[in-house]
Amino acid sequence: MTRPRLSSRAAEVLRLITDQRVPVFLTVHVNGRRRYGYWQSDGRPVALPTEECDALHAAGRIVLGDPVVDRAKTTYRVRAATRGTPGSARSARSALTA
Repeated sequence: MTRPRLSSRAAEVLRLITDQRVPVFLTVHVNGRRRYGYWQSDGRPVALPTEECDALHAAGRIVLGDPVVDRAKTTYRVRAATRGTPGSARSARSALTA
């Protein structure tokens, strides 16, 4: 099965997520707002485009790790998917509807 071609913006986001030196996270706030991002080496947060990240997630190109839940938000580690990654559909439903 061939995957659709990525836009240059989506390809850059996927490159960042694939880079193991840059841990990327998805934060889902209790009001439903989702934010993908990472922390720069100087401690500043960088937000990634939610629409592109959601599209990568829906296409099965990225997967979410186990949730870390507190009263205000749920946080997931975001990783590039490998072929045959188990549980990616389950993670997708829970994060996008949280």
